[in-house]
Amino acid sequence: MAEAVADPRRQAVQQGLISKSLTAVAKVIQWLLFSLLFSIIIEWAGMVLWWSEEGLDHSSTMLIKEISYIDTDFKRSVVTSDPARFAKRFADNTYHYLFEVTRFVDFIRWVSPQPTTDEQGVRPTLHKAYHPIAEFVIAMMQVTQVFAVRLAILSLAMPVFLLFSLVALVDGLVQRDLRRWGGGRESSFVYHYAKKAALPLVVLTWVTYLALPFSMHPTFVILPFATLFALTVAVTASTFKKYL
Repeated sequence: MAEAVADPRRQAVQQGLISKSLTAVAKVIQWLLFSLLFSIIIEWAGMVLWWSEEGLDHSSTMLIKEISYIDTDFKRSVVTSDPARFAKRFADNTYHYLFEVTRFVDFIRWVSPQPTTDEQGVRPTLHKAYHPIAEFVIAMMQVTQVFAVRLAILSLAMPVFLLFSLVALVDGLVQRDLRRWGGGRESSFVYHYAKKAALPLVVLTWVTYLALPFSMHPTFVILPFATLFALTVAVTASTFKKYL
């Protein structure tokens, strides 16, 4: 009888954990899709307004530069023994599943050639609609590859956040002990705001780097955000209440 009473509560706890995990995964996917959509829109706007002379070459140049960053600077990683190969394979698999498995590439190859004057069917109509936006469609595909390369780079760079946070946590706990034994004052206001700022900084790192409309070495994006993240961890640990 006791087991019958305990089981529903245990099941409720399990459902709560599962629902929270699914919600977190859904939010991550949502932010990734938002970053991809934003980067595509910026690329399209740039092709019309800012780099109209480059046109389609802008996204292809970005892709070449992103891959060159991996080849020259990502020689070792905690995540994988060959970071460059990992990133390239990730980008290739993304392209394969999004555009080749869905037969999107085959559709473009079918609709792109100029129809003959006596050709009948739906292809001449589709070609007439596709031709003005052909460069924008190809740019979207190339930006998606750039997005995949950057996503792989961010995955390889996440141990930097862990390392910085560990150092910051130790420093923060030391500062907390000094404040505790020295009779210093504590501020719950600072603690709660620093605690709330940690996760948004990680999300902002991903969104900012993934949506950049130009190529930039990942070090100049990841390290500043990792430093800010470590600072929030140090402040959170140092302002944690003196007595549990």
